[in-house]
Amino acid sequence: MDKITKDVGDIQSRLLDHRPVLQGEIRYFVREFEEKRGFRECRLLENLNKMVAETNEEVLPKCKECMQDNLCDIFTRLEAANHMTQRIQQRELEAQNSTRLQEYMERRREDWEEFLKEQTRLKEEVDEEHAKAVGRLSTQYSEMKKDLTKFSHF
Repeated sequence: MDKITKDVGDIQSRLLDHRPVLQGEIRYFVREFEEKRGFRECRLLENLNKMVAETNEEVLPKCKECMQDNLCDIFTRLEAANHMTQRIQQRELEAQNSTRLQEYMERRREDWEEFLKEQTRLKEEVDEEHAKAVGRLSTQYSEMKKDLTKFSHF
């Protein structure tokens, strides 16, 4: 029974006690990063920190100043373009209200009314011709029907 208990204890320690394995892995990790690499990551992080600080202190203010200068110039140009478009719109509005335009519009309105009258006249002529043709065809078919009834009695 003692042997079984001892064997079960050994099996349990191998399966469930991971401390020796973890200690070995921890030692390997520490040795890898502290001894072999010689704090290379620390130096890289310090260099990155210096670069970020330099960017914040020097590059960022220069970019901000340049952006503000360009934005002022763009804003001035935009105001000029807006003023020009307002002038163009004003000229178009004045042109619409001018008498010459009114005369042209009146002429076009008269031409349109004349065109509509001509179309109405042509429509009436076509309707009249159509009515005559329908009358002729009706007469012709009624005569043919009479002739057909005469021949059908024989």
